[in-house]
Amino acid sequence: MTVPSLVPLSRFPKEHVRMLRIAVPNKGTLSRPATEMLREAGYRQRGDDRDLVCRDEGNAVEFFYLRPRDIATYVGSGDLDLGITGRDLLVDAGSPAEEVLDLDFGGATFRYAARPETLSSVDDIGGRRVATAYPGVVERHLAERGLKADVIRLDGAVENAVRLGVADVVADVVSTGATLRQAGLVTVGEPILESSALLVRRTGAPANGQVGQLVRRLQGVLVARRYVMLAYDVRADLLDRATALTPGIESPTISPLHREGWVAVQAMVLRGDVHNIMDELYDLGARAILVTDIHACRL
Repeated sequence: MTVPSLVPLSRFPKEHVRMLRIAVPNKGTLSRPATEMLREAGYRQRGDDRDLVCRDEGNAVEFFYLRPRDIATYVGSGDLDLGITGRDLLVDAGSPAEEVLDLDFGGATFRYAARPETLSSVDDIGGRRVATAYPGVVERHLAERGLKADVIRLDGAVENAVRLGVADVVADVVSTGATLRQAGLVTVGEPILESSALLVRRTGAPANGQVGQLVRRLQGVLVARRYVMLAYDVRADLLDRATALTPGIESPTISPLHREGWVAVQAMVLRGDVHNIMDELYDLGARAILVTDIHACRL
């Protein structure tokens, strides 16, 4: 998505600023990470888990706390402008809503499972009974492969469906596979879907400055979580080798030191790589190597 140019909301009288309406999961695994991310992005969130609505007058945003499974429907209908939901729930709803931004939490993998040696591949599912809590996801996947099966919707504990004779195959979230093994099942084929939390909007909805501001703030949170700021001193004759290790997002910041022949360097590096980079810089001859967290940014 291309983020539109912004006109600061402060330029408009408050009565002329339309409240942006955003759906947030009210419970489940996506709820707390979603509200934490919005707080990090500078938005007010509800103080009581029983509250259904939270108005952030300063940012001209109104948050609605809804069942995660319903969010794509409200957004797709245009009743709400944006929502945070899982890719699995977006696909399952079949609503005219689209992904704006992957929020990088709530990861889940969906797979088929059956009794050992029952199926040699996903293609063998054709004509069988498949139990799942996500019929929309399964039906789309089967249609993409040109397969027809009897998809049975269950609200939970689908692992027991084969043992109880309700289905021949199940399709569900798989992490370690321990629950499936306890039910006497093994996974079949490649994953149906890799899911994570998304910011979604109605398909084809026009972009505006308020949406652009929200997206930029959330992108800033994602960058701040993935990167840290690394600062160090190094001899000028080693600068090229040092900055090859720390190229930064665009370019490192270089400043001369009072100590002749030395420079100070600052660059953003991936959080997961920082300790290896610090070791390599130290071995190269860099000193005063410091790491600080990034709490917010705009790139």
